Amino acid sequence: MNTLELDERLILRMAQGDNDAFHDLYQQTSAAVYGFALSILRNRHDAENIMHDTYIRVHHSSGSYKPKGKPMAWILTIVRNLCYTKLKSGDVCEDLSQYENIAHPDESERTVDHMILQKALDILEFEDRQIVVLHALTGMKHREIAELLDMPVGTVLSKYKRSLEKMRKELEGKGESHER
Repeated sequence: MNTLELDERLILRMAQGDNDAFHDLYQQTSAAVYGFALSILRNRHDAENIMHDTYIRVHHSSGSYKPKGKPMAWILTIVRNLCYTKLKSGDVCEDLSQYENIAHPDESERTVDHMILQKALDILEFEDRQIVVLHALTGMKHREIAELLDMPVGTVLSKYKRSLEKMRKELEGKGESHER
């Protein structure tokens, strides 16, 4: 999904009580919301809870949404803030062994995205995971990711390229875990 595809009018329609707009927004953004939450929290249960909380917050905040041409960034900022609050609370499951087959609850046909997401969760560092997931699942441009994560664009670009190379090597069996 390209971030430009999300129509701000969906949020404005939600503010007016249009349930179809909420459904459409969910359908267009749920994979990205879930993937981003999962890249931060690293477990399905917490990511699903954050996804749920995000849509409640989006629904309740739709009336105060200010159109700026970046509705996906607004939604992902909500996700990020909820995830960070969850991490600060210390109430996060860190055991990934129970989550070997990660699949978005509503988007099981997106196997390529899920393979990328799983690989990113397995081998990438925190910031690198976020960058790869945001680009792969939301189609966000590197400058948009830099803005969302409060990083220089050059840093986002270099981390993204290094992350892809690291994942490529791992998939080819040449990663660090195979060099020992």
